[in-house]
Amino acid sequence: MVSRAMLDKVREVFERYGFDPVETPAIEYTEALGKFLPDQDRPNEGVFSFQDDDEQWLSLRYDLTAPLARYVAENYEALPKPYRSYRQGYVFRNEKPGPGRFRQFMQFDADTVGAASVAADAEICMMMADTMEALGIPRGDYVVRVNNRKVLDGVMEAIGLGGDEHAGRRLTVLRAIDKLDRLGIEGVRALLGEGRKDESGDFTKGAGLDDVQIGRLEKLYAVKADDRADYFLFMKADLVLNDDAIVDTQPSNDQKIGSYVWGNPRILDVILDEFSENKLVQAGVEELQTISDLARAAGYGTKRLRLSPFIVRGLEYYTGPVFETELTFETVNEKGETARYGSVAGGGRYDGLVARFMGQPVPATGFSLGVSRLQAALAALGKLDDAKSVGPVVVTVMDRDQVAGYQAMVAELRNAGIRAELFLGNPKQFGKQLDYADRRGSPCVVIQGSAERDNGVVLIKDLIKGAEIAQAVTDHEAYKEASLAAQIGVAREDLVAEVKAVLARHATAQERS
Repeated sequence: MVSRAMLDKVREVFERYGFDPVETPAIEYTEALGKFLPDQDRPNEGVFSFQDDDEQWLSLRYDLTAPLARYVAENYEALPKPYRSYRQGYVFRNEKPGPGRFRQFMQFDADTVGAASVAADAEICMMMADTMEALGIPRGDYVVRVNNRKVLDGVMEAIGLGGDEHAGRRLTVLRAIDKLDRLGIEGVRALLGEGRKDESGDFTKGAGLDDVQIGRLEKLYAVKADDRADYFLFMKADLVLNDDAIVDTQPSNDQKIGSYVWGNPRILDVILDEFSENKLVQAGVEELQTISDLARAAGYGTKRLRLSPFIVRGLEYYTGPVFETELTFETVNEKGETARYGSVAGGGRYDGLVARFMGQPVPATGFSLGVSRLQAALAALGKLDDAKSVGPVVVTVMDRDQVAGYQAMVAELRNAGIRAELFLGNPKQFGKQLDYADRRGSPCVVIQGSAERDNGVVLIKDLIKGAEIAQAVTDHEAYKEASLAAQIGVAREDLVAEVKAVLARHATAQERS
């Protein structure tokens, strides 16, 4: 079950940034997903699809972004621009399920549509960081990694893989680079070349690049593994370092004031030196510099936001900055093995997607939070603070011919703001009514038989108190006495007041614990 408290905290951060909720349908036109999702031509490949009576292909939504793009296109004139919205809901993947992979899972998205400024991307990155901290993940246990697809696409052009005719090979190259942390430099080099055979003997065909092309790409990604975690968003030397910054060295005296520094190594210099002839690379670097400036001005340093040239993002529609939130802490699973949760959120700029529905360019940027994976991580950290759900007060049925009177009690409790319900099962065995209340997590039950009715009273049985007393008894007689000790009789007109008193006592006890 998804944590309601977790979703409420995410929602609070999004609304603090000025985002408003919107709902999109779970069924989407397959053509709205198009070649972007999931990078295949067949409509049933990766998505759950079916045809309607008009033989129109429909699909269960693969993500929450494509439905948003169509919603914006259909309501463009009526929406404020930029349009800032968030939405949550289940998405569906026609894939083989496995550890951490599900056919149905929840996402929580936030997007800004209609803003071409890279400030919108910077804001998304900062909001991702604020969301992690609002959920109780301490600074240093997560990082928002930032890259730019313009840099990656420019590099592809520079090594001769530009143009639509090389779209498939570009995707193969990007997917290979995206596996760097898992396969290492040698594994990626094999996938960029002829291909790679894994431990099981299965062979994966490579991108077919030559040694010169691979060599240029390795200038981008082949650095020492222990340096990769130390890539920092560059900062200006004349900025005072705040507590959020973690740098190995101060800028040297011979550096110009206001010049950009990277820490070690200075990956931007490497990229610009190697691919300086490419306009896309230059544009991408400038956008990353702007994100850095804006984030630094808002007090977000490298403990929260860092550049990573290895962030690719799998979907084809990203056109500019891309970002991914990674959890960096380790946990021990039930087998005693060390595990990391890795990426729990990601997104980027997708300026071409809305245009598919409108015939005109509409800039957009956003990110998606993986609710299930994040909830598992919060549970491992002990940060899921959902209080145990308090069930309804159950009004029991002692006499079948008095159901109207029992229903009146339920209505009084509900009108007083108390969660309550009438027992609707077979009332023949009273013990089963109490068992039902226990299963529902009821704090108390209301009982009125003919004797109580004749005397104008009701019995309120405090189930929580009774359970606590019963833990200390050892024989049946003592248990019966404990059960009676948790039960009080009150005047019928005092029913609501006494139930409120019971609930208040338990709420106070829970706060103290």
